[in-house]
This record gives sequence, structure tokens and C-alpha cells, in this order.
Amino acid sequence: MLMSNRLIRETSPYLLQHAHNPVDWYPWGEEALEKARLEKKPILVSIGYSACHWCHVMERESFENEAIAAIMNESFVCIKVDREERPDVDGVYMDAVQAMGVRGGWPLNVFLMENARPFYGLTYLPPANWAQLLENIRRAYRDNYAELENSATGFTENLNQSEIRKYGLGGVKDTLSVEELDLVFERLKKHFDHEKGGMDRAPKFPMPAIYKFLLRYYDLTQNPEALAHLEHSLNRIAVGGIYDHAGGGWARYSVDDEWFIPHFEKMLYDNGQLLSVYSEAYALTRSPLYEQRILQTIGWLEREMLSPEGGFYAALDADSEGVEGKFYTWTSSELKSILGDDDEWFAKLYDISDEGNWEHGRNHLHLTMPPALTARAKGIAIDDFGERYEAALNKLLAEREKRIRPGLDDKILASWNGLLLRGLADAYRATGEEHIKEIALANARFISTRLVSGGRLMRTYKQEARIPGFLEDYAAVIDAFTTLYQVTFDEKWLAEAQSLADYVLSHFLDETEGFFYYTDAAAEPLIAKKTELFDNVIPASNSMMAYALYSLGLILDNRQYLDLATGMAQKMSQLVAGDAQWVANWAALHCQLASPTAEVVMIGPEAESYRKDLDRFFVPNKVVLGAEASSALPLAEGKGAVNGRTTLYVCFNKTCQLPVFSVEEALKQIQTI
Repeated sequence: MLMSNRLIRETSPYLLQHAHNPVDWYPWGEEALEKARLEKKPILVSIGYSACHWCHVMERESFENEAIAAIMNESFVCIKVDREERPDVDGVYMDAVQAMGVRGGWPLNVFLMENARPFYGLTYLPPANWAQLLENIRRAYRDNYAELENSATGFTENLNQSEIRKYGLGGVKDTLSVEELDLVFERLKKHFDHEKGGMDRAPKFPMPAIYKFLLRYYDLTQNPEALAHLEHSLNRIAVGGIYDHAGGGWARYSVDDEWFIPHFEKMLYDNGQLLSVYSEAYALTRSPLYEQRILQTIGWLEREMLSPEGGFYAALDADSEGVEGKFYTWTSSELKSILGDDDEWFAKLYDISDEGNWEHGRNHLHLTMPPALTARAKGIAIDDFGERYEAALNKLLAEREKRIRPGLDDKILASWNGLLLRGLADAYRATGEEHIKEIALANARFISTRLVSGGRLMRTYKQEARIPGFLEDYAAVIDAFTTLYQVTFDEKWLAEAQSLADYVLSHFLDETEGFFYYTDAAAEPLIAKKTELFDNVIPASNSMMAYALYSLGLILDNRQYLDLATGMAQKMSQLVAGDAQWVANWAALHCQLASPTAEVVMIGPEAESYRKDLDRFFVPNKVVLGAEASSALPLAEGKGAVNGRTTLYVCFNKTCQLPVFSVEEALKQIQTI
């Protein structure tokens, strides 16, 4: 009979992966914490996620090992945490481990006193080292309890320091001027990888917030260097190995500095944000490569990540059959069998060999230039190259569908769906493809009916909604609903966004410091209350919230929202001016605040057609309102169709220019500022 532990009652795929370990795992919660207090045992909190390769390795080596599990069960209260379900727990203990001087990562293993205060932490260890560490911790807890308690107290006090005071953000400064943003760009440029694109480090992560900043900085200044690096980076990310050439979608990052071999898991949050970036870049450049990547990625999302109810699943694992990347890579003999007469030129295009261009005789699809340019450079001269290339990839995709698939993390997360919904709305803006709008609307309906109740948002859904939402959930969904209004003119989405925003102001705002806590005031208290300021692959929840409040505040003419957003940006201006790498989403907001935002109102029978025409152009610093007859929104008050003709009003700071009757005339007015 297969034994199971308490995780068998959970819905998280990651926790369920550990439900049959011999370790007596508890989920995070009062039951485990109370057991530690009563038995005066140290707590081991082990944090990971379902698509984490090294989490799987440590499970196989240590957590499935009966002898090691016996040590863990005897001497510790063992808690498993899915970091994607409980980013609050992960964030607190990740900060603690980094304060200990340990480089963070997953699996994250943190040892706590029975009062949940951390005294030691680390990431992956091989089984012999792990067993020895457990013994050392057990002995130290017995023999040096007071020293560990003092250490844990110190780390906890560090966690509870005000982020505002820690980084000297108390004084309110102005938002950054264009000249100051020029200096921000120059400092950021020092970290560019001018040869390979992206930033000058390995592993290489696509950092969507940095490209979002470059797009807005270019719009503001027309600096050609910003556009050049943006295009170079997006081109490499679009054709490199982190993009799935056969199936669409991006993997999380490349382990090298060439964008060649990815860490093969695919995360919804990367793909949602990259859809937004590539959609804006397509509106700016009209690059066919960008359009193709947008449409292919949405095809993958529909095919592999979309639930029947309209929500999008969280992630695909890196591993299949216990091997990282097996699903996505090929032997040369497999390719010859599948491609037939097309194999010779295809192998030349992708540097396919019997030895493999990766490891263990396997080949991964990777380019450094768009396919047609690569073919020309390699002397591949075949008729109808584009059609034959697409046909070859379709053959590979069809064959790949027969393979054992990577594990699917089928929980649905509010914030990641918010990022994806924004990406879909941006893709619809740029391409005008009506099918994309329909997917977006279905996703929005899923969020509003399954994850929102009484103005409150839940974090995760699998059969049922669970765990109160965190700030990043609210920020991403508010921003997505606000954007969805601007591509549909359905004021239902504004009402939903406003309801959620008002909840955030009531339950998350630190009125003393002017930022938002990561957790709801009504949520379970942890050993520290986190205020998230720094942008990473997913931007900081406060920068996302500031962005969301700014757009929503403009559309609703809500002074409180606008003052909060501007005040947050002002407090962050010193950090943005210093090094924008880790505050890039804040830097993008500063670009919008550096010049007036266009408030475009369209009233008349062709409002939707005009909206669609306007959205073909790259105009990031705008909000768009519209209606066929009239709207009660403040910015639309007193505005109507002149003589029955669809009329466009371009306003700045609620001061409107003369009404016009074409998108071309409206664009000229927008460009006068």
C-alpha cells in the first residue's frame, strides 16, 4: 500500500508531488507550528515549485530516502511550501536566507526556531551533505539553543526593518525629468550585452520590465541607442533556444550567456509579460518576427495551458521521463526520420549533428538571426523557404505531441493570469486579431467569477479558490481589467478594477510610509510584514500597483489613486536614478510621468473601429475611453459625437484640444506634446 503524508489533502501539484514521501510533511499552517511549540522542535521549511528541476533532484535523493526521512521526522517538524501558492512565506524566508549571506534559490531549505524565527538556511545539498547537516542542526539545537535563539532574533529584527528607512526613501522628491532619465539610460547601458543582447550576465533571463522601460524611454526621447538594444535583445530572445521553435512560448531563462540552452520549464508569468513586450515592439517596428512569435505563443497557450473554464495554468515542468529537456530536444536520427527530404537543409540551418549540439547526443533548436537570414548566411538556397520551414516545424510539433509530456502545474494563479490577460489585451491591440480578444474576455470572466468575491481577490484556483490574494494579485488583475476596458469600452471591467483597487487601499496601504504591504491586513500574520519594492522577472508588487493606480486613476479621474501612484514613484526616484536594473518597472512609470499622458476619448458609432485603428500605433503614454453614444465617465462628460460623426477628443490634464474626426488628426494632436 502506498503511504501518504498530510500533503495528500492539498491541491497544489508541487505539494502533491511530495505527498508520498516518507518525510512526515505538513503544509504551512497552525497545525505544524503548534506541534513545534508543544514538542520544542526546530522547524524545517522546504520551499519549491513544481517546475523546479533541482527541487525534483533533492526529492529523489533525500526526501524519498527512508534513512534521511527518519532523521527529519525524529528531530524536526517538516513543512513543505509551494512558493507560487504562498509567495508571502517564500518572500520572508528568502529575505532571511539572503541576510545570512547565502545566495537564494530553490529548493529553499530554512531552519526555524519553534517560534518560526529563522536561524539557518540554504538551497540544494546532495544527500550525504544533507544528512550531515540535519545531524549538525539537531545537535546545535540541543546544545546551543540560546545562541540559535539570539541569531534568529537578530535575523527577524533585520526582516522587520522599514524598507523606506533602509534605503533612505523617506524624503519626497519629484518624479524624474527627461534629462534625468537620460542619465538613467546611460547607467543602465553599462550593463548591456551589446553582442548577444539582454544584460551582461549569465544565466540570461528575459527581463520584461527592462524592455518595458526601453520602449517608454524611446517613445519619450527617440534615443536610437535604446531602440537598437531593444530590437537586438528581442531578436535574440525570439530566435534563441529559450523560445520553443516548434511549439511556441518561452522557457524561463538560458543557463548560458548565448540564449542557447534554456532551463526548460515554461512559466505563465514570463509568457504573459513577453506577450506585452513583443506586442508593443511590434506596434513600434512592425517586425514580422515579433508578430509571428506573438501568434505562435498564443497558440501554445491555447493548446497547452488553457483550462476548460478559461483560466490559464501556472507552468510546464522542465523534465519529462525524469530527464530535463527531453520533450524539446532531438537526436539527428529522429529528425532524419521525421523530416525526410527536408532534413539536410534543416540540419544545416540549426547545426544538427549526430554528436548533438547540446549533450547526450541530443540537439536543441537555436538560432542567432531570423530563419531566412540564417539560411541566406549559410548558403541554403531552396524554393519556398518560408513555407517549407514552417512545414518542417509543424512536422516536429506533430511528432512531439506523441511523446510523454512534461508535468503540468495545473493550479491557476490570480497574478499570473492578470499578467497574461494584460499580454493578451496588448496582443489584440497590436495585431487586431479578434480571436485574441475572445480568449482575453473568457479569461477575464474566469477571474471575475472564480477568483473575485465581494470585492476581494483569491490567490489560487484548482477546483476551488483558495488563499487570500496578495498585493501582486490585486495589482496585476487591476491593471489587466483596466487595459481590457480600453480595448472593449465595456465599463464593467472598470467597475471591477475600481472595486479591487478600493479593497487594496482599505486593506494593504501603509499610510505612514505611502506604500502597500504585500499581505492583506486580515491575512495570517508572519514573523515580518513585507513591503516589496524591487523589480525582478516579475516586477515588484508596489511598482505594479503604482502603474495600475495611475492608469485607472486617469480614466476615473480619481485624485486619490493618482496621488498615491505619483507619491510612490517620487519616493523611488533616488533608487531609479542610481541603478534602474532592479527598479526598471518604476523607471518605466517615471517615463510616463515625465510628460503629460494623452487622454483620448472616442464617441460615436465608429468608436470601436477608431480605437482599433489607433491601437495599431505605438503610443504607450495614453489612456483611451470610448462609447457609441455617451459615457458617464468623468473624462467623457460633455463630449459627444459632433453632427452624428464619430468624434475624437485628445486631452492632457483634462484640458482638451479641438475635436477631430480621424485617427490621423488625433495622432498629430498627441504628438504635439
